[in-house]
Amino acid sequence: MVNNKNQTVPDNMAGAEMITGVILAGGMGRRMNGVDKGLIQLHGRDLISYVIDALEPNVNRIIVNANRNLDAYEKYGVSVIKDSIEGYQGPLAGVEAGMAAATTPWIYTCPCDSPLQSTGLLPWMWRELSGTTADIGLAFDGQRTHPVFSLVKTGLLQSLRDYLGSGERKIDRWFAQHELIKIDCSQYVNSFININTEEERLDAESLVSGGRAAGSEN
Repeated sequence: MVNNKNQTVPDNMAGAEMITGVILAGGMGRRMNGVDKGLIQLHGRDLISYVIDALEPNVNRIIVNANRNLDAYEKYGVSVIKDSIEGYQGPLAGVEAGMAAATTPWIYTCPCDSPLQSTGLLPWMWRELSGTTADIGLAFDGQRTHPVFSLVKTGLLQSLRDYLGSGERKIDRWFAQHELIKIDCSQYVNSFININTEEERLDAESLVSGGRAAGSEN
């Protein structure tokens, strides 16, 4: 695990052409009474718009993985793709769809409901991963890992398809089959705040209003 928190990372990432951003918005929103979380309003904006803003300087292309309201996501000028596996099979189904659609050697995945994600998070992760032999780089906030914030080689697509085809769905188990590193992103801890309840939405609104997204100085 790396820990070089004193290094600075530019907003416009040198390796952007190597990476497709895949925003995972294909869930059922069970904890939000079935609401499509990427389209929840935060200060008059869809949550997905904050995530797109965080990724745009740092990736070759953005793909949104969604299984409903495709037109609402397409208005942002991004590619929108559905799971190839029916039945809302979880984040790995979205990762598989993103990998299949990407034309870059890497994808970066993140959830649609993380509006405080810093523009510096992905450059930091890429900087720490790119000098290694790892196939997967996984965000670690100092206390816990965040599997849906990850850099993944697109060359692992067949491995993922085989895993899903076996009936498995656990993201951690698939990650464990490959060489990975946990990247210390504790300076960007607010980037991992996601919204599952109305109370959490209000808390996020307060943070956005105060301009206190971790790492926003980068």
